Amino acid sequence: MTVTSHGSSAINTGFLRITGGRTLSGRIPVQGSKNIALHLYAAALLADAPVTLAGAPDIIDTGVCARILRHTGAQVIYREGRFTVSPASGICPVIEPELGRRVRTTAVLAAALLARTGQVAFPYPGGDAFCPRLIDRHLAAMQAAGAEVTAHDTGIRARCGPRGFRAFTVDVNTPYGPSLGATVTALLLAARTCGPSLITRPSVEPEVTETARFLAERGVLVCFDHEGLHVQGSDWIAGGDFAVAGDRIEAATMVMAAAVTGGTVHLDNITAAAFPSGLARTVTAAGIALTDVPGGGVRSQLHGPLRAVEAATGPHPGLPTDTAPQLTAMLTRARGASLISERVYPRRDTHVPGLRAFGADITATGSNIRVHGPARLHGADVAAGDIRAVSALVLAALAADGTSTIQGMFHLRRGYGHLLPHLATLGAEITTTGGP
Repeated sequence: MTVTSHGSSAINTGFLRITGGRTLSGRIPVQGSKNIALHLYAAALLADAPVTLAGAPDIIDTGVCARILRHTGAQVIYREGRFTVSPASGICPVIEPELGRRVRTTAVLAAALLARTGQVAFPYPGGDAFCPRLIDRHLAAMQAAGAEVTAHDTGIRARCGPRGFRAFTVDVNTPYGPSLGATVTALLLAARTCGPSLITRPSVEPEVTETARFLAERGVLVCFDHEGLHVQGSDWIAGGDFAVAGDRIEAATMVMAAAVTGGTVHLDNITAAAFPSGLARTVTAAGIALTDVPGGGVRSQLHGPLRAVEAATGPHPGLPTDTAPQLTAMLTRARGASLISERVYPRRDTHVPGLRAFGADITATGSNIRVHGPARLHGADVAAGDIRAVSALVLAALAADGTSTIQGMFHLRRGYGHLLPHLATLGAEITTTGGP
């Protein structure tokens, strides 16, 4: 069964105006991780007592997930970074279609409902649509657990078979490496299935390991070894508090924003160890030093002009694919020829036309993007339709001469709660009009 998720149909309203050429320096906090939080919102549905996630990011996707959970009957309160979920007395096993088409983790949320109720109906996921993104491995995990899965034009239905759920083994690997989302889907299903389940060739991205840690702290036996991810299911999952880790993607975005303008930034709520080794090596090769600060946080400082690099995205601890667009924008100001190869998705180049509009010397061929610099960037009127592409255009505008207008605030707010105010704190000249 080959099933592809649909992109978000949200209207791309609102724009921002940035006057570039200012050096960005200062100190700002890093939000709780968007991608980790979205998977934890699903995991919270498994708990039999209230769960509070501290440090939940103040982003549009958090609000969408809160509404999805409320539609199932759960009580959800989000206030001052604390996302509290109280279990429903009666669970509605449906992901509301309009809401489900707005986030990427719809299939993961559906897995939690399927694990709790034995059935679920959900639309095809939305989120960023920079390339086709299959959900086959999610459905394979549901089938491995004993569900009958039916795909329709408008969505998916899954129902537990007559023998109920069973402990299972499932392979979540894809031609591009382990599926992060499908690993979490299988993990949630296994967490409430009696007996030992095994997820082979699992993703080890922080989204997976943090969800596993969340479940382990609530009584589910979880173990990684050479065979894969072992899960001993439980019919009772405890509640309690859990802190969302700092957002490594936002941190990388701010590091690159400071570097592309020649500045220095101190980031709170994250450590240098939270930067995957592939990301740390890449920014170091470009001339950026990341150091832990006594008392907490990370200092990012550019030593000399930006240098060209050759890098490839990959599974953790490689270079995260969600940092590749921002890296491309930064490297437009680096000396020499840079090459960024996409190894997580078939391609990721929706940011390239916008960067060219700024005057970047950049070409995209298949999964490879080549950048020749340093280019003298000038103000431009641009737009993009996914989170990281918009953030790449923001970085280009910060480095450009003159004033730029960028459409795509909705997408920016899906992933970054306070990116624009933080940039302003560092010295950026930004105004916004319309949008969320």
